[in-house]
Amino acid sequence: MELKKSSRKQLKLRIGISGASGFGKTKSALLLAHGITEDWSKIAVIDSEQSSSSCYSDLGEFNVLELNAPYSPERFIQAIELCEKSGMEVCIIDSISMEWSGTGGCLEIHEKLGGRFQDWAVVTPRHQAFIDKILNATCHIITTARRKTDYSLDVGSNGKTKVVKHGMKEITREGYEYELTVNFELINDNHLCKVSKDRTGLWMNRPEFIITQETGKELMHWANSGIPTPKNTLSSEDLEIEELSAKISQADSIAILLALYKQYPEHQEDLKSKYEEQKRKLLNKPNPNTFSKNGHHV
Repeated sequence: MELKKSSRKQLKLRIGISGASGFGKTKSALLLAHGITEDWSKIAVIDSEQSSSSCYSDLGEFNVLELNAPYSPERFIQAIELCEKSGMEVCIIDSISMEWSGTGGCLEIHEKLGGRFQDWAVVTPRHQAFIDKILNATCHIITTARRKTDYSLDVGSNGKTKVVKHGMKEITREGYEYELTVNFELINDNHLCKVSKDRTGLWMNRPEFIITQETGKELMHWANSGIPTPKNTLSSEDLEIEELSAKISQADSIAILLALYKQYPEHQEDLKSKYEEQKRKLLNKPNPNTFSKNGHHV
């Protein structure tokens, strides 16, 4: 163990956008992504919303990976890994609600196991692997999430009563927003949003606003204002772990992965999640031919 001075390092953004249907989650995510990278070709949309992203193909030539049922955690992990492998800088998961409540998602998996409390012991690690992949991905991640919808009768400025749609609880496992850098909550069909979680402090005491490319630029400036970690400031043990981590990522067979595991027993616990991630990747190699440009295969 070593006590160090606190400092903020450069980091990859983990952003959430949630709202009821029709509030503009997908378009907001695309504008935000382009503000972050300023290159449509470096943006990928993992589309589990039945080609919702194709409605915005006029914005630019971003990449689309159409993900159909079953919406198991493992299939979302494979999709993120394909985005990483393809050199994407921003990955939009539209939406993570399908991993939780869609066909073949966590709730259905739990129900098929019997729907008992103890059955979550099987489902929770699978869901957590998906969350860990989001948090540890090598690219910026933007996730959208549906919110349960409710309606109210409100009196407009003209004195007439009208029906207003509201977004309520996010459709994903409770507590997800606490993992994020920022969580934007779209509050109406005019695309206005508020911030329900903000580690950046950029939106403290700000009024409600509309997400644009400038929002992404602000976030990217904040993310890049940290201090990169120079290699020569790392201890010899940290350097060894960093180099071993790179070797694990480059392992192209289970045999090589196992050999590395046995060769460095002192780091087995430190890099356990890295070994498991690479093992999953080797056992479930994604097919690059599934990528398309705005719905058209390349």
